[in-house]
Amino acid sequence: MPTRFWHGFADMHLVRDHEVVFRRGEGVWLEDVEGNRYLDATAGLWYCAAGYGRAEIAEAAARQMRELDAYSCFGSYVTEPTLRLAERVAALAPIPEAVVFLTTGGSEAVETAAKLARRYWDATGHPERRIIVSRQQGYHGMNAWGTELAGIAANREGYGGTIVEAVEHVPVHDAEALAALFERRGPQIAAFIAEPVVGAGGVIPPQPGYWSRVQELCRAHDVLLIADEVVTGFGRLGTWFGSERFAIAPDLITFAKVVTSGYAPLGGVIVGRRVQAPFWDGPSGPVFRHGYTYSGHATACAVALANLEILEREDLLARVRRLEPYLADRIHGLADAPLVGETRAVGLTAAVQLAADVVAADPGIAERVVGAARRHGVVTRLVGGPGLHVSPAFVIEESEIDRLVAGFRAALSEVAAGPA
Repeated sequence: MPTRFWHGFADMHLVRDHEVVFRRGEGVWLEDVEGNRYLDATAGLWYCAAGYGRAEIAEAAARQMRELDAYSCFGSYVTEPTLRLAERVAALAPIPEAVVFLTTGGSEAVETAAKLARRYWDATGHPERRIIVSRQQGYHGMNAWGTELAGIAANREGYGGTIVEAVEHVPVHDAEALAALFERRGPQIAAFIAEPVVGAGGVIPPQPGYWSRVQELCRAHDVLLIADEVVTGFGRLGTWFGSERFAIAPDLITFAKVVTSGYAPLGGVIVGRRVQAPFWDGPSGPVFRHGYTYSGHATACAVALANLEILEREDLLARVRRLEPYLADRIHGLADAPLVGETRAVGLTAAVQLAADVVAADPGIAERVVGAARRHGVVTRLVGGPGLHVSPAFVIEESEIDRLVAGFRAALSEVAAGPA
């Protein structure tokens, strides 16, 4: 019987009769309802850093639900775990004197940051500053703002044109294209948003000097800088935030995913002093009339606190730093595998990109490689390029990285060989 569930980013003509239904997980391993086990190469969608099956996170959620599952954080109301999490995130953030606006995920975090950037300029007497600049190949979620900001063209197609006005795109890692845009339209630009490392667009690390030049341009043209750390926040690159690794000093940081390891939906925006000031300083002033029903959800915040405790207690960021060269070496070892055009790796994330001529000749080949990988016991998906996505849980062992890479190689060889 066809499913009644509409999958995200899925061709339902194909998926409706071919779902893969998972039942349980432990560490980096998943099990489906038929008893098959798979190594999860992607930690869900980049998020399950602590690994599956963490009882103490489940227990933290249960304790909070027994006491008070949630309450609205609109107006003056708030719950204890919400306050504790805001303090914890602000203390970890590479932004002095930060405050934290909580959402239920990364798409809402981007929506919040974009609205706040515009609202800031309006509140400070510059309503003409409305343009938000993003990059080609960037990904910023799928709310209205995120869809328009997306640098992945397919994610913007079919919605009848512009969803949100005053958005500009520049080529990825082309600081001089950004400089030219700032020269032309600087007085109208509110903010520039970018991922420290391009994620869904293909796992593309920045070129040397790129981020220092971007910051120089933002300062010179008085443009707010938003670091989208939904993927890179909370350890994926071996530092609490990717901004630390690349010496980025943003005005705002968006986050989600690893903050809870996916055990509950939660995201947010870390806001620096400059953007806070009109809304916080003095006895009265403008109000940021924005929020979500589940912003600061007590149980989600309790889950995040338990997850962050695990990341710290087990020193999992140091583990990411130790595993980074091992993962990179094994992934780059696939450069000679059939169908492969390029490999990229940074932190505990990577992409194995299929050769452009191979994909051009057979557009469906990448999805067949994903299916073959699953038959060889590895669950992955496609990122820009297209390429095989790698972003495992921080608890992965070296032997499991070897298993992941072996599964990829077997899948690539199988598809290259054609039907038996």
